[in-house]
Amino acid sequence: MTPSFLRVAAGVPELRVADPKFNAERTLDLLREAEEKQVRLIVFPECGLTGYTCHDLFHQPTLLAATEAALETLLSAADLCYSGVGVVGLPVVLDGMVFNCAAVFRSGKLLGVVPKSYLPNYKEFYDARYFAPARNALSNTIRLAGQSAPFGTDILFESETDAGFVLGVEICEDLWMPVSPSSLQAVNGATVLVNLSASNETIGKSWYRRQLVASQSSKCLAGYVYTSSGVGESTTDLVFGGHAMVGELGNILAESKRFQRANSLTVADLDLQRIEHDRMIGNSVNDLHADPELKRTFRRVKFQTPASAFPTKLERFIDPHPFVPSDPFTLRERCEEIFLTQVAGLSKRLEHIGKPAVSIGVSGGLDSTLALLVLCKTFDDLGVPREKIRALTMPGFGTTGRTKGNAHVLMKTLGLSAREVDIRQLCFDEMKALSHAPFGIPLEHETLDTLSGKLRNLHADARNDLTFENVQARARTNLLMNTAFVIGTGDLSELALGWCTYNADHISMYNPNVSIPKTLVKFLVRWAAENEFDGEVRSTLLDVVETEISPELLPTAADGGAGQSTEGTIGPYELHDFFLYHFLRWGSPPEKILALARQAKFDRYYSPADLRKWLTMFLKRFFTNQFKRSCLPDGPKVGSVSLSPRGDWRMPSDAVARAWLEAVERAP
Repeated sequence: MTPSFLRVAAGVPELRVADPKFNAERTLDLLREAEEKQVRLIVFPECGLTGYTCHDLFHQPTLLAATEAALETLLSAADLCYSGVGVVGLPVVLDGMVFNCAAVFRSGKLLGVVPKSYLPNYKEFYDARYFAPARNALSNTIRLAGQSAPFGTDILFESETDAGFVLGVEICEDLWMPVSPSSLQAVNGATVLVNLSASNETIGKSWYRRQLVASQSSKCLAGYVYTSSGVGESTTDLVFGGHAMVGELGNILAESKRFQRANSLTVADLDLQRIEHDRMIGNSVNDLHADPELKRTFRRVKFQTPASAFPTKLERFIDPHPFVPSDPFTLRERCEEIFLTQVAGLSKRLEHIGKPAVSIGVSGGLDSTLALLVLCKTFDDLGVPREKIRALTMPGFGTTGRTKGNAHVLMKTLGLSAREVDIRQLCFDEMKALSHAPFGIPLEHETLDTLSGKLRNLHADARNDLTFENVQARARTNLLMNTAFVIGTGDLSELALGWCTYNADHISMYNPNVSIPKTLVKFLVRWAAENEFDGEVRSTLLDVVETEISPELLPTAADGGAGQSTEGTIGPYELHDFFLYHFLRWGSPPEKILALARQAKFDRYYSPADLRKWLTMFLKRFFTNQFKRSCLPDGPKVGSVSLSPRGDWRMPSDAVARAWLEAVERAP
């Protein structure tokens, strides 16, 4: 598998102000540590070889000469100890001016020097006193540390070994500007942006920096490595904390502990394939390439590093449940937001068509329970009495006492117009009319009672009759359609897997659950129980959450329990939702999905063979069931993944999964 991860680091070395030799030695220490950790890009603070707080000493030839000598020593030593790309900050003299610069190097070779574009000259900052802005430069090359290299803000550094790695460099204040150099670099192809900074600490400033880095990585669809000066800087008036961060597409992957006195290295793995994926689908961003106001001509400096391998252990968190936040506060906040989004979508639709009576099937399972709760809240918000909710529970051959009991409790305690319709006779008559012998049992001489008795005694191996299941599912939808405006209940995971009967539980007139994955449905019902309801409703909702997931379409077991386990048939929903997220949201290839599943610690609970088996199942079902998604009813998008054929996902119903399945077989 071609690796898509680039290991990067933000280094904050121990520092002495105006002592370039010492600072170069500490920088080398971090380069050696970065090499041990297989880092391919490391970034150091602004003016890291001198200290940012040298002030008027930046005009002293002695300091400038010592800095250049320290850089030459650093490059020479780095050739032996570090094989990746390094970016170090220092003052540089060119064209009779001092520029605040970033020197980019690889294996002892100076690849280029990028000057700071915007110089802060307000409050505690007096950069314009010491440095010239980049636009004042007359030359586009420089002779530095015994080497010639490109000079300017029009340089991008492109890897010839790590596909998709194009480096753009900016310095401190550049990031804080309305239109930063990194924005222009990203528009012109940079995928990894770095910032060498010297940002002092004041109350709340670290939070703002974090938002800046996250926001810039999001807007630029890029990775962003930020490194700021540490506590070794002068404290005459200011204190520096050594804030280091790595951002990617709006997320902070890693962040340093501030105010450390020793060398610190903040390491993370950027996912270049994710960045490439979002840029491919983000056509509005790609349109900027042709914008004459943003188009720039950049020089491309190419370099090579040792080929990256897929890391044995990724330096980033891979969430095994990407749809369900692990932080309890965030989860509660997310559940409330989703619930209100569902209510808002359904409210608009019902208001538009005159607030009619609606019908909903209540099975006592997770999906119908969530849709029912949304429906009740919607009617409350619209000022419509809940009696106009015509709730039907429709027990069949596989309905258990537990789910049927929970359905009745919910309908009663929520104050609905409730009714039970036993569908077994309807289904019996339809199968008889079709001359269908369920499970090989001819119906000519059977009654409903005798058939039910034989079904209870079926051997487990004989429990396979798709017509028997579909007749029940379609009977329920027919009853609902002939009752009122139908509210759907199916979820995103079922749609992805095609685990829904065509013209049955995937058809409705509006479905508030349509883009919510199964793993999240469970938490939404639990959130509603704990935050929106109390008493018998709460206890019933919590029991629904604990009930095994089953369509209850096959005959009940001898003990009266469910004779059918969804996850036992199609696989664990936690895996399928993980596969769905990475396949659909990021376009991840199957071999990468398997590797990420292991990184997410799924291999603690599932064998490699099981992971491969269920991913194969997911891909086969996903490709063969697109026709069910092509006629999807309306419903609100609530997250970053949706299968609506009118929006997020348009796919031919006869697409072949061969390439993806072969990739699963090849995967290590």
